[in-house]
Amino acid sequence: MKIIVAIKQVPERDAQVRIAANGKWIDEADLQWAMNEPDAYALEEALLLKESGGACGEVIVVSAGPERVGSTIREALAKGADRAIQILCDDLNGRDALGVARLLAAAIKPENPDLVLTGLQSEDLGLGQTGVIVAELLGLPHATMILHVEKTESGLKVKRELEEGWFQSIELPTPAVLTVQSGGNKLRYATLMGIKRAKTKDLRTVNAAELGAEGTPAVVLDQIAAPKKQKSTQILPGSAKEAAAALVEKLKTEARVL
Repeated sequence: MKIIVAIKQVPERDAQVRIAANGKWIDEADLQWAMNEPDAYALEEALLLKESGGACGEVIVVSAGPERVGSTIREALAKGADRAIQILCDDLNGRDALGVARLLAAAIKPENPDLVLTGLQSEDLGLGQTGVIVAELLGLPHATMILHVEKTESGLKVKRELEEGWFQSIELPTPAVLTVQSGGNKLRYATLMGIKRAKTKDLRTVNAAELGAEGTPAVVLDQIAAPKKQKSTQILPGSAKEAAAALVEKLKTEARVL
């Protein structure tokens, strides 16, 4: 079974993020970078699928971005991926979800995989669109919010997370595209032996322009801004019972914490 996993490099969760001078993106100077967490779970699911088949098959990682993305790709190889494709693209932040999906689909299609896995969403933008657009561009069936994947004789059986603690099990044929939710499995660490082996594994680079996946963005990010910090005080009138009821209502409808 040939499995392709699309991963993205994002700023570390505890990074001190500053807005760039032009106001169109964050200042990337001095930032530490890491693998997007949902993509890490997608990689883990791919490795488990390979191992459940007696370690037969192949797991291929594909990622787009500048040269620095190579460190995250090497991490994936150290965890157990067999080889990787890096799409060199210095303007990834200027591409919308469709533009990124076009790049990934162009790199994935020649591989003719049995399964394509992506994270549910990226931690920097959180759009949750790239995976399903890749499925549409490749003309493949897809399912989202996946927690577990099982190979069957006819295809795949997957467990999906729904709202309010509900889950759904569905079957679908291969090839297919799945977007994986965080938390389905325990993530593995790269071993010292895995890190050594990663240095010898194949990492093929291709320039974005070579893929012929250019196109006018459907969505343009014009400006970003830090959320405004503000404080306010409200006095709730009435009896203690009336004030408590009003407070609960505000926590539900305004603060949305209940």
